[in-house]
Amino acid sequence: MGTPDFAVPSLDILNRNNYEVCCVVTAPDKPKGRGLKPGYSAVKEYALTHNFKILQPENLRDDNFRKDILDLNLDLIIVVAFRILPEKIYNIPSKGAFNLHASLLPKYRGAAPINYAIINGEKETGVTTFFLNKTVDTGEIIAQRKVEIGDKDFGELYNELKIIGAELVLETVKKIESGKLELKKQNDAEASPAPKIFKSDCRINWNDSEVNIYNKIRGLSPVPCAFTTFQEKILKIYKTELTEIQSEKDAGEVEIIDNELYVNTNGKKLKIIELQKEGRKRITASEFITGLQNKNIKFI
Repeated sequence: MGTPDFAVPSLDILNRNNYEVCCVVTAPDKPKGRGLKPGYSAVKEYALTHNFKILQPENLRDDNFRKDILDLNLDLIIVVAFRILPEKIYNIPSKGAFNLHASLLPKYRGAAPINYAIINGEKETGVTTFFLNKTVDTGEIIAQRKVEIGDKDFGELYNELKIIGAELVLETVKKIESGKLELKKQNDAEASPAPKIFKSDCRINWNDSEVNIYNKIRGLSPVPCAFTTFQEKILKIYKTELTEIQSEKDAGEVEIIDNELYVNTNGKKLKIIELQKEGRKRITASEFITGLQNKNIKFI
């Protein structure tokens, strides 16, 4: 059960290791593009190319969907980037149902664990598999793998974790198959939230420290992307670098030094590397500077 491209490597690794995928459950098709043609999820695209049975329920609590799952006589449900399953569904398989989550649970329970690990300046994160229970992201841990975050942005870490996550899914299936499980209960006292990110969460506050702004921009790049406003329009910031140059002007004041773009913060100047004006393509800071008619500017 999964929807976005994050779930595809997990489905693929099971298929390549000759596990019987008796069904793929994914989101209903959504109209895409100008012609509003039916848009398939990344998981459905993969499932179609391998002739898997596909279910796309609108309502996971629907009795017909439950009957469809019961009729499969399945051993195991694997959930990767899907929806919250009701108990009457995840209790059906003989060997249970587990979820792949992109954090080191109990840290970063919620919809945006990769983003928040970067935004909060964590040094490491990882992936966790756990058995589903009544409360979201709280079930007993089956296995985990750690990765260093370094200076990766969201996109880079997302792509790394979806591959490592697939490897962990395969490892978890093998453990369940063998019956050799050493489950670990989550310590709720160590839990931290990773709620869904909204547009208002993406606005940059230049009065914050340069490190916090740097982490926020990385944690939201390339999507949904941190932004500021310039000439009363949205300006997305994709990539920055930390500097040791102390800010001497008001937060948000922009300075051009040796054809490089710097913004003052409540600390040190932040060097801008890549950005995008509203309605334009992503460009380098040098290209942005070339297009400026007035070099005396401020980001708000």
